[in-house]
Amino acid sequence: MAHFAKIEDGIVRQVVVINNEVLLEDGIEKESLGAKFCAELFGGVWVQCSYNANFRAKYPGSGDIYDAELDIFKSPGGN
Repeated sequence: MAHFAKIEDGIVRQVVVINNEVLLEDGIEKESLGAKFCAELFGGVWVQCSYNANFRAKYPGSGDIYDAELDIFKSPGGN
């Protein structure tokens, strides 16, 4: 399963889980397809995240910060 976070003004507002098949194009996973899928369903801007924190520093929760410059999620206190 793939996880995506809805970002508004740099803040995580929601995290959803979608089927990995949504990300596939010619057998290759593409984050942009998942982000587009989420935007079409729920509106807004979506960024893929990792439940195991394998990328983007941590698994985000509602209220966490997405630092677009560093392309990571952070806790509001900076951790």
